Amino acid sequence: MRLDTVRQVYFVGVGGIGMSALARYYKAQGCFVAGYDKVQTSLTLELEQEGIRVHYKEDVSLVKQLLEHPNWISDTLVVYTPAVFSVHAELEYLRSEGCTVLKRSELLGLITENTFTIAVAGTHGKTTTSTMIAHLLRHAGIDLTAFLGGISSNYNTNLLLGKDRSSKAIVVVEADEYDRSFLTLSPDISVITSMDADHLDIYGNASSMVESYIDFAKRLKDGGVLFSRFGLSPGIPFISYAVENKEAIYRAENIRIQDHQYTFDLHTPDIVIAGITSGLPGLHNIENAVAAAAVALKMGVTPDLIRSGISSFHGVRRRFDLRYSNGGLTYIDDYAHHPEELRACISSVRAMYPGQKITGVFQPHLFSRTRDFASGFSKSLSLLDEVLLLAIYPARELPIPGVVSEMLLEKITAPYKAVKSRAEVMDIIASMQEGVILTLGAGDIDQLVEPIVNVLQDQ
Repeated sequence: MRLDTVRQVYFVGVGGIGMSALARYYKAQGCFVAGYDKVQTSLTLELEQEGIRVHYKEDVSLVKQLLEHPNWISDTLVVYTPAVFSVHAELEYLRSEGCTVLKRSELLGLITENTFTIAVAGTHGKTTTSTMIAHLLRHAGIDLTAFLGGISSNYNTNLLLGKDRSSKAIVVVEADEYDRSFLTLSPDISVITSMDADHLDIYGNASSMVESYIDFAKRLKDGGVLFSRFGLSPGIPFISYAVENKEAIYRAENIRIQDHQYTFDLHTPDIVIAGITSGLPGLHNIENAVAAAAVALKMGVTPDLIRSGISSFHGVRRRFDLRYSNGGLTYIDDYAHHPEELRACISSVRAMYPGQKITGVFQPHLFSRTRDFASGFSKSLSLLDEVLLLAIYPARELPIPGVVSEMLLEKITAPYKAVKSRAEVMDIIASMQEGVILTLGAGDIDQLVEPIVNVLQDQ
């Protein structure tokens, strides 16, 4: 199937952040777009309001009702996410009917193969960095399309649409390492933010995951540029970036906190851009800003626009997302679901709110990840004053015997720790008068965010 002949697109798992961006993209092209997802969320409701048909029951008859017309098999592209179970009735039916079926990453690779592509990969940091790159370019008046792995707070969407549809079009994408999805991309500029071990259910061990990142780095087009915090392998050239590392080619120095905001000087091979104020907290976001600025400078953005663009970047929903503050009590929501992400988030809160009690509500994501990184999770969560654990969010997995949230408690050294139900968490938060509350995790803990904000506002 040629992509320019597609008239209908059906998404199995349409509510995923990457899938929904593609659904919005095809809706904007004038295609009929529909899809299935397991549960209704604020994002799927937004898709429905935009004219995308979504249903929440795995039911072949509903698919038939949506798609049947004389040429529906040849006109319909089916896209699925590996986050759904491999045995899915609708997906099996559409395959059996002879529809063209592509994995989300395969479709993204086809869309971007003839464009100027900027791809950002990494175990963590990739969503904020790719979104910041897109913002810096748009802030500078550069036309681009961006498929983002989160909802940009500046634009309230995970899809930025450019006007250019030619081979000269600029596309920014988040390059997902899960099941080696990023190997469908052929970037002109790549960024690798981090390579901490993750997805061991796919890779088996950390070294196999690193090999995939090396393969990703090798997919650069001729003349392409890789920005990375570290070298990957001999023979793979890269441009280094870092925070306060004088050996890095792009680096942040003279970092200080003023009025709860980080300010730094950006050193580049040619100039120093002094006095950049970050719109985001945390040293890890300074590092993300250095990477984004390096790419933007490569794309011709001026130093003054780099400075104003970074200060005007408001981040990504669920990435250190300040949801409530009354002076005495602060509530921040964050997507952190890996030990290193938890450490970075909690450490940033400590720096921004010194001396305040920090209560973290964490929902572990995946049985396999909880098992594989139990020690790391416990160590990072021990940075909190109070730890409230929810049950593990299974996502695509079946339960693993003995792997439950309670297994983390033994090694957590925080002064207070407990596994709680959602109702119990809400009761605890309703009684709080001061300190910092964090909700942490990549599952459906986001469904607690608005209820928590409402409870705090009603106090």
